[in-house]
Amino acid sequence: MVDEAPLVLRNGRPVAPTISVFDPLVVRGDGCFEALRSYAGRLIGLAEHLERLARSAAAMAIPLPPVPYIGEWARQVAAYQGDGVVRIYASDLDGSPNVHVLSSSLPPLHGELRLLEVVAPWHPAGHPWELAGVKTLSYAPNMAAGRVARAAGFDEALLVSREGLVLEGPTFTVFWLVDGVIETPTLDLGILDSVTRRIVFGHARAFGIRIQEGHYPSSRLDHAVEVAYLSSVTEVTPVVSVGDRLFQPGPITARLARAYQSDIARID
Repeated sequence: MVDEAPLVLRNGRPVAPTISVFDPLVVRGDGCFEALRSYAGRLIGLAEHLERLARSAAAMAIPLPPVPYIGEWARQVAAYQGDGVVRIYASDLDGSPNVHVLSSSLPPLHGELRLLEVVAPWHPAGHPWELAGVKTLSYAPNMAAGRVARAAGFDEALLVSREGLVLEGPTFTVFWLVDGVIETPTLDLGILDSVTRRIVFGHARAFGIRIQEGHYPSSRLDHAVEVAYLSSVTEVTPVVSVGDRLFQPGPITARLARAYQSDIARID
């Protein structure tokens, strides 16, 4: 990363790294966002992230400038940042688009992760809701779940419904392997349509690995031989425990991680 001040673009124009206390992003967390990793200034999955941002903004009635403009701003910030995380925040400021694009350093990355099941009563978990699957800025419950997990000695939370169905993590999606089949929560539970999940599952299908999406109780993990954590920042990471269930990093997770790394190497 450069040693100079971070580059922050607001609607395409450089601004100071500050935000008004009157911005709805601050006052009510009323906005949507995307975060994607920059590899030496190159972005993976930018088109998919922008598509999801547009869907989120439409669901929240947030006006956006032309999406290609946002993509160009993201590329500018990535080029300036180098390695790190590019973040895009969108809100409605008096009926006008209000888009901030900025960068941040990578958080500490773990080679393996330990998860704790945390009940998420705020999650739609398959119940109709107009913001199901929308990447809103209202992340306080998710962040609180992560703090609960870390206080108990784990790395992160795995959200489950009140009925005990596996959902997703606060900032990631999850899959596991049973009898050679990848199992994962289905999107109709209201989980986020993860860009990394799309890319990784595309590789899995190309390798001939069957994928089964469904509504799975957390007890299904008793039968798993591999569990993996997927996100744009952490990529494909093996999970070595969920509560008191223990797992070994396995060959399928490793193969998919290598395939994802090959995508990164081919970014223009």
